[in-house]
Amino acid sequence: MSDSKDKNRSSKNNNENIENYSNILWNDNSIMSPKIDSDKESFTIMMPPPNVTGSLHIGHALNMTLQDVLTRFWRLNDKNVLWQPGTDHAGIATQMVVERQMADKNEPGRREIGREKFLEKVWDWKKDSGGKILNQLKRLGASADWSRERFTLDEGLSEAVKEVFVSLFEEGLIYRDKRLVNWDTKLQTAISDLEVIQREVKGYYWHFKYPILGSEDFIIIATTRPETMLGDTGIAVHPKDDRYKHLIGKKAVLPIVGREIIVVGDNYADPEKGTGAVKITPAHDFNDFQVGKRHNLKVINILKEDGRLNNNVPEEYQGLSIFQAREMIVKSISDLGLLDKIEDTIHTVPYGDRSNTVIEPFLTDQWFVDAKKLALPAINAVKNKETIFVPKSWENTFFEWMNNIEPWCISRQLWWGHRIPAWHSDKGDIFVAKSEKEAEGQAKDKYGELPYILKQDSDVLDTWFSSGLWPFSTLDWPKKSQYLDKHYPGNTLVTGFDIIFFWVARMMMLGIHFMKKSPFKEVYVHALVRDSDGNKMSKSKGNVVDPLNLMDKYGVDAIRFTLVALATQGRDIKLSEDRIVGYRNFFTKINNVSRYLQLNNCLIDKSIDLNMVKMPINHWILNLFYTCSDNVKKDVLAYRFNEAANKIYHFVWHNYCDWYIEFTKSFISESDETKHIASYIFSKILILLHSIAPFNTEYLYSNVHKYGKVLALEKWPVKDKELLIDKNKLDEVNWLVKLITEIRSLRSILNIPFKSLINIYYKGLNNVYIIYINNNLNTLKQMVRVSNFLKDDFNNKDVAQIIVDQATFYVPLKGLINIEVEYKRLNNDLKKLQNDIDKINNKLNNKNFIERAPKEVIEEQTDRKEKLVSLADRMTIALQKMTTE
Repeated sequence: MSDSKDKNRSSKNNNENIENYSNILWNDNSIMSPKIDSDKESFTIMMPPPNVTGSLHIGHALNMTLQDVLTRFWRLNDKNVLWQPGTDHAGIATQMVVERQMADKNEPGRREIGREKFLEKVWDWKKDSGGKILNQLKRLGASADWSRERFTLDEGLSEAVKEVFVSLFEEGLIYRDKRLVNWDTKLQTAISDLEVIQREVKGYYWHFKYPILGSEDFIIIATTRPETMLGDTGIAVHPKDDRYKHLIGKKAVLPIVGREIIVVGDNYADPEKGTGAVKITPAHDFNDFQVGKRHNLKVINILKEDGRLNNNVPEEYQGLSIFQAREMIVKSISDLGLLDKIEDTIHTVPYGDRSNTVIEPFLTDQWFVDAKKLALPAINAVKNKETIFVPKSWENTFFEWMNNIEPWCISRQLWWGHRIPAWHSDKGDIFVAKSEKEAEGQAKDKYGELPYILKQDSDVLDTWFSSGLWPFSTLDWPKKSQYLDKHYPGNTLVTGFDIIFFWVARMMMLGIHFMKKSPFKEVYVHALVRDSDGNKMSKSKGNVVDPLNLMDKYGVDAIRFTLVALATQGRDIKLSEDRIVGYRNFFTKINNVSRYLQLNNCLIDKSIDLNMVKMPINHWILNLFYTCSDNVKKDVLAYRFNEAANKIYHFVWHNYCDWYIEFTKSFISESDETKHIASYIFSKILILLHSIAPFNTEYLYSNVHKYGKVLALEKWPVKDKELLIDKNKLDEVNWLVKLITEIRSLRSILNIPFKSLINIYYKGLNNVYIIYINNNLNTLKQMVRVSNFLKDDFNNKDVAQIIVDQATFYVPLKGLINIEVEYKRLNNDLKKLQNDIDKINNKLNNKNFIERAPKEVIEEQTDRKEKLVSLADRMTIALQKMTTE
């Protein structure tokens, strides 16, 4: 156990040394800051500002890694790159953190100490703790321009917020109105839809009888919220529901209250749901509010800000909590003989994600943005391909949300945030201005010398309002600046699907309105990171993965590479520690190659002309490398991050390590050309890998092998147009690869021990193939343990055949293996394989399985079948090759 701990500690210390070296080098060479006077084309990416209260979670790690891949990739491709970083003030979250700390210290609450002193405490907290997540991002390798770090409440962004608010107000796009909002009764503020979590809970359907006025009839409604009946002003039935047609236009008497309410015909009422008749409470349900507007129903608010019942209800219910009122109402209805029945049900209840309390639709005066008008240009920007979503399917989600957009409530009843730049006079007027002095000027213009009092609106703005300005406010707007000219609009936004509407749409609406251009050309929408079983991560399930712990354990590069390699477009990521271990081993292999090159004194000889390279294997690896480099670039440009990572992985592990290095071991010590090419390709591999795995690559490139001063500032490998690759030499190596593969396959399937040397016979072999063999005999002997290749002299009995293209070879088996035992084993193994294949075929041919199974499960089964079929084919061929006559 102690050996394992010592090994892990040593690995962690080594990773820390590599990370520290790289960070110091990058900072010393200012790799992250774009040059404002550069003639290079700009590439701009806006960092979604994490909450100042936040800590790095696995979703952040994915999002920021993908952004960093793009940032480093475009630096290597000679762009003047700005990755703009910063944090969001996170109104509710930050206020709650500070209030919780005050409570833990038994300090007076914020209302006792007042707004000014409370805000001082928040700023003190921000100064001490607010940089935590940015430090974690730096550890992840995020190469943003930290010298330009912004905060949504800093002075420049605050000026931008005032400018936008006043401008939109003057255009009539911001207004004050009384509407329903999501109301958090614990925090006593409006919140956005994003801050509402829908939970399924066990509850009841209470069926109440509402007497029809002037008759003995009743209309029965079913409700999960009896307390809201005190605010009922109507009953809705479907116009075509024969059960209730005769009641439309008649009045019912609201039990307990005695208020007369009208029965209306409205399509909102679902004849198949409940009783088909719906109580309408316009002040406490979003759908009811719309029904009320259509039928001109009264809107009666029955709640106070803290969720208790107000004076608009009968006296005995005033001041009660919702649940106290519910209990009393059910009893009263029952006592009146108006309770028809009670049914168990499971229904959806909204909760505040911060307060964990039930969210109430609440009628209140708030500030709103006319989102409908601002949405139209944003919709057109996507339709006209000014902004492109990747994957394209997210465009439909964007259009669905934007075409049905409601007025945007931008006011919050908090203290931490951008205070709304509006002043209320004691005469009932509101003056919107950038400063109190400007508001005073407006008041004087209106009132003259009359005495008046102005008081600033106590509310603050929704954090999405200030973060919606992020693409241009961070570039010094409303001031004119070179940064604004060079870096707006940005190129790519990397985001999760959950904030397309809340953040992406708002940035587009505000960016187009004020800058006349959409803030980004492409929006890459990545998927969720789930656990290894495909479940969404949550603290309650205990399956949350901490990226910081993983980085301590495996190193940053292994985590980054794993996330990138799994980031398939349109498919959630199943993250397992086994995958991370696999990619950690990938970097171990790279380090082993590095040591191998050092041991063999492999250095880059800058005087060597690649067109003078003679050896076929060196032509082969050059050709494969530049093909890989081109394909990886295409994948990154198309946001196929997983394919880019997997192509690099395949080239490094299989082409370079398994084939090239192994192939050259027998002669590298004597070949200066091969030493040069081995190092040259390794140096280029490090550049190719750098954007995904920056730390190890930088350390090996600039510190261990000293290929250059700073890898992060090198150029992406591009094949020189003058470089000629000899096709004949490629053909030679490709044929040898096939031959070696077949020999290895035969040895594996027939259980021929690796220590056993084999002879291989041939007859009638094409002279070209003989030349290939003779040119590489030492390599063949070393790689596949061949004693000799011999012509003609063999016995047809007890041999296995190997066929490579048109060439046939024979391997005598006598003395190598027990032929009868191996023949029997192969037959048994083949039967088991076929049985497994049949089971998978039964699944894939099962209509129910195909219709119900997740897409990834079907793909897993299909992939497994292909591998099994391939192995079965090889076994069948091996059996056929074994001649025992």
